[in-house]
Amino acid sequence: MTENYIIGQEINGTVYQPEDIMYKDFERCTFTDCDFVDCNFTGVAFIDCIFISCNFNQAQINYVAFRDAAFTDCDFTAVNFTMVDALLFKVEFTGCRLDYAKFYTLKIKGTLFTNCSLTAVDFMNTDLTGVTFDNCNLHKSVFIDTIANKADFTTSYNFTIDPERNKLKKAIFSQAGLKGLLEKYDIVVVNK
Repeated sequence: MTENYIIGQEINGTVYQPEDIMYKDFERCTFTDCDFVDCNFTGVAFIDCIFISCNFNQAQINYVAFRDAAFTDCDFTAVNFTMVDALLFKVEFTGCRLDYAKFYTLKIKGTLFTNCSLTAVDFMNTDLTGVTFDNCNLHKSVFIDTIANKADFTTSYNFTIDPERNKLKKAIFSQAGLKGLLEKYDIVVVNK
């Protein structure tokens, strides 16, 4: 790719090298089976882009802008999102692996996580207002000083959230999820 503004492209099976995407803007592009692990994301913007089965495993995604980006079946294991361009940061994850990812201090209001693995994710100081965790595994994910007002945890599981250390006004939980809210009290919840 030699141009700096790529629009409406379908990109399949590309393994990107460190300097391949620096200072480029991608708009309305679809990436399928692409590997972004070694990329330098400095000055990169993805606007209205779709990513399918792409690999970001442990990628350094510093200074990248994701605006209306949708990810399906992508691997974000151990990716640190805290240094992304937070202005207009808007993403959606479906069937993705985000184990050990970090969203520390980000505002990800209204984000949709569907059928995702979110094991040991750092949500400390994150604004999760209106976020939906639809059928997500939140095992050992960290929720401290998180704003999760109106967040939907109804179908998610394996989470532990301390209501005294997080803002949960009008957050939605299933009866089965109450265990994750009461764990610190060492209370046994029995379904009868």
